[in-house]
Amino acid sequence: MKFPEELRYTDDHEWVKKEVDHYVIGITDFAQGELGDIVFVEIDTIGEELDKEAVFGTIEAVKTVSDLFMPMNGEVLEYNDKLDEDNEPELINKDPYGEGWIVKIKATDESQWDELMNAEQYSAKVGEVEE
Repeated sequence: MKFPEELRYTDDHEWVKKEVDHYVIGITDFAQGELGDIVFVEIDTIGEELDKEAVFGTIEAVKTVSDLFMPMNGEVLEYNDKLDEDNEPELINKDPYGEGWIVKIKATDESQWDELMNAEQYSAKVGEVEE
């Protein structure tokens, strides 16, 4: 499994990428592997301002449905249309850190970025989970 160094990670197995004026969020390679084949993603919070840990959507795999949690306080700006319109939710399985991104947010408390795990910390956490 890979955990890109430029990203930050949450206990809920989501990754966060800092862009110039927003943050991109997806689920980690570990999470997509645990979920299995992803068949549907539902995001109905576009335009909403949510607190850290609030549910911003759900992700459905063949065997389970999981909530998606905000890693930081912020407004949900955009959803990855390719997952829905192009009917390619499997992009999350194929490319979790690239084409499989889920939402973009505008953070209302950017200091929360510093509270997220770096790649080394997340790798250690996942190692603990797998044992």
